[in-house]
Amino acid sequence: MKQFLQLVSIGIAGGAVLALLMLVIWAVTGNEAYILLYNVDYFPVIHVFSHVFWFGIVFHFVFCIASVLGLFYILKFFKWQYKMWPYVVVYTAGSGVLYFLTLLTDQPPAANDGMAWLYWTVSHLMFSVLVASMVIRYVDRGRV
Repeated sequence: MKQFLQLVSIGIAGGAVLALLMLVIWAVTGNEAYILLYNVDYFPVIHVFSHVFWFGIVFHFVFCIASVLGLFYILKFFKWQYKMWPYVVVYTAGSGVLYFLTLLTDQPPAANDGMAWLYWTVSHLMFSVLVASMVIRYVDRGRV
């Protein structure tokens, strides 16, 4: 249970840093890549809540927590859960591909906005390094 709660905390902290980083990018550059963090238009069923301000924020944090938990336990199967590179590869490559979910919505950013893709992907690279660093340093190495 301790390990699980540590991972949930890392998901929340990583999600907060990612959201703040994307918000700073928007404030400095005007690029709307951060909107994709909160967009649920392309999901069946839950897209009906896309007009509810806080729903996208909650979705973002739930997804961050689930991704940290899921990846940690998948990597644990291979005994890679305390290595940096799998987090960097999965989160960075995965986010680079997931960016194109923007094709499924009218919300910004545009799928052909190269700078938005770069900001999105580099921000997720930073998220991956942060998450991996926290896992390596803080997650209990004992039994679950």
